[in-house]
Amino acid sequence: MHGNQIIDKHGRTVDYLRISVTDMCNFRCFYCMPPEGVPRLTHDEILTFEEIRRIVGVAASLGISTLRLTGGEPLVRRGIVGLVSMLSHAEGIRNVAMTTNASRLAGMASELLGAGLTRVNISLDTLDPGRFEEITRGGSLADVLQGFEAALEAGFEQVKLNVVAMKGINDAEFVELALMARRYPVDVRFIEYMPAGRDVPVEPWRLVPVSAIRSQLEMSLNLQPANEKRGAGPARLFRFEGGQGCIGFISSVSRPFCQQCNRLRLSADGRLIACLFDAGQVSLKAAVRAGATDEQIAEMFREAANMKPLVHSKTMRALVRELGG
Repeated sequence: MHGNQIIDKHGRTVDYLRISVTDMCNFRCFYCMPPEGVPRLTHDEILTFEEIRRIVGVAASLGISTLRLTGGEPLVRRGIVGLVSMLSHAEGIRNVAMTTNASRLAGMASELLGAGLTRVNISLDTLDPGRFEEITRGGSLADVLQGFEAALEAGFEQVKLNVVAMKGINDAEFVELALMARRYPVDVRFIEYMPAGRDVPVEPWRLVPVSAIRSQLEMSLNLQPANEKRGAGPARLFRFEGGQGCIGFISSVSRPFCQQCNRLRLSADGRLIACLFDAGQVSLKAAVRAGATDEQIAEMFREAANMKPLVHSKTMRALVRELGG
């Protein structure tokens, strides 16, 4: 099947698909889920690997070339290495990346690389073991750092560290975290706190705007704009003297990048979601299981793309107003 590139009604080209391969996670980060976790989907409710592979094949025929596997925590899904291999060999797919908490990465990094995984983003909000345990409600920083080291040793094309910046939690560690990009050839990306999970109360006072993060870092580091682009993400990158990697800033709230948004999201239960903070979505799982043709699935991709708002949802706009933005 030959399809046309997906261009939404605002003229944005969609070439990036985030795929949640599971709703499960072995951490319970307080900003992502309630203490008791979230109700688990049943085995029949989540997409099979074959269904994901078919959907990706249609997506690739429409010009989507970059995939990012997420969760939950993607490494808790059994057979994930096999899925990476299936997707990396799909015609038209150039990059398969993963966002992970890295707690299980140490034993899987080389296999994932061999299966075709090209890039790894590791969530790391603190370098303090006690604080890490509090944020994740029981996670082990040692396991994550072991996974991080394994990713570097494996030799992925890119390894990035994602830091959710939170007032009263890790705002005293920004420089220490940034210096990971001096010690290692990695990009450290500071992400503004924002609504992130179901049934999790929003605490607007925790937001540290990118401008404040950058000001804190520049007291110790001479940041200079980087001239390169790394992957398909929205981070603004900066270099500093002695740095092997870059410092990145993702201003999801204070300076939204919606007008450059190039992605759709596929949930673990098969919903194609136009925007993380908007209601627009279509059910690919229902269509696939009802015998939809590739062209019908392609039309659903176009339909979802045209649901993408020009700016993110009322929820996020209300948060920006509350923060005085």
